[in-house]
Amino acid sequence: MARRIFWLVPAVFVLALAVFWLAQWWRGPVVAAYRVERGPLVQDVVATGRIVTPSRVNVASEITGVVIKRLVDRGDSVRPGQVLLELRGDQAQAERAQARAALQQLVAQTRPQAQAALRSAESALKLARSEAARARAQAVQGAVSQQALEQAEQAQAAAEQQLRSAQAAWVAVRPGGAAEAQLRAALAATEAVQARSVIRAEVAGQVLTRNVEAGDTINPGQVLFTLARAGATEVSLPVDEQNLEHLALGQDATCLTDAYPNRAFAARLTFIAPAVDTASGTIELRLTVARPPAWLRQDMTTSCDIVTGRRRDALVVPNDALRAVAGDRAQVLAWRAGKAVEQAVRLGLRGLVASEVVSGLRPGEVVIADRAVSPGQRVRTRLQGLPAAGASEAAASNEVAGAPR
Repeated sequence: MARRIFWLVPAVFVLALAVFWLAQWWRGPVVAAYRVERGPLVQDVVATGRIVTPSRVNVASEITGVVIKRLVDRGDSVRPGQVLLELRGDQAQAERAQARAALQQLVAQTRPQAQAALRSAESALKLARSEAARARAQAVQGAVSQQALEQAEQAQAAAEQQLRSAQAAWVAVRPGGAAEAQLRAALAATEAVQARSVIRAEVAGQVLTRNVEAGDTINPGQVLFTLARAGATEVSLPVDEQNLEHLALGQDATCLTDAYPNRAFAARLTFIAPAVDTASGTIELRLTVARPPAWLRQDMTTSCDIVTGRRRDALVVPNDALRAVAGDRAQVLAWRAGKAVEQAVRLGLRGLVASEVVSGLRPGEVVIADRAVSPGQRVRTRLQGLPAAGASEAAASNEVAGAPR
């Protein structure tokens, strides 16, 4: 009897283990799953770009010269017409003084002389005409010889020629005449050359770069300064063209910079480029920052989370539970009666980690996330919390990021 009991106990133990193992095998392996629940859902497009201004202006010289004074540095704000640097302009100043002196000589000396010569020629002609008329009258009476008459007429002709020359000289030097116009043009040309020796800002903005120092010799076209033109601060974002269907002007965004990751600022989508960059498959967006913080700098690396869709009460399913996604259609494996059952669903808002289920599932149902599970397979589930999308995680992927909030 004791020997039978000795063998019976192990046999019962082995049988119990076998029954337990068979029960576990029948129920299937433990797999990750989610419970589908209702809640708010926000869909985002997250991308990384840089802080920019509406435009940048390169300041260059039009002439060759030596820099004698630099008046601004990087970071300085400038206004239109403000002097940025000065070039040595000795030759230009001398040429300007020479042109000004020539103009003054015309006004003070050449013009009065021409006017006096004209009046003298008019008086001489008047006298020559009177003498010629008297000689003709006397010649008729026989009082003067023919030779004297011819001399009087020749004197009149000479006086007329002298008057024409004096008139031509006066026309050239009179106010508004050709000589004055020529001298004033020469003066303007020398003033323009001298003005080019002073480099000024054409627009209001901030100096981003400077590439010149006092003593440098510069050439025409050489970029001396780069100005960020004053205006609205913007964020330039290259976004994958696949996200275009989710984007619209006026959408709000929250931005973070790498330099200040805990200081968010608001922006709004105000520009979508009309063409896609064929090399990268991206399209440029511009977000306007209405109230840029004081610490914001040009070219800062910035991650922006653009809200493209929002639901206050959506049935949310994590994306890793979706299979065979095609447009707004997909398949899930629902856990029903201990088995994985294939279920077709229709999607609404879609994102990187979670999507809205419009039809095909009910709140409280459990969907399987393990890709190794096949339809009809018996499994046990280990429920997980719904995932959340972080901007820093989604920014690297440059995709639509949707998560329950």
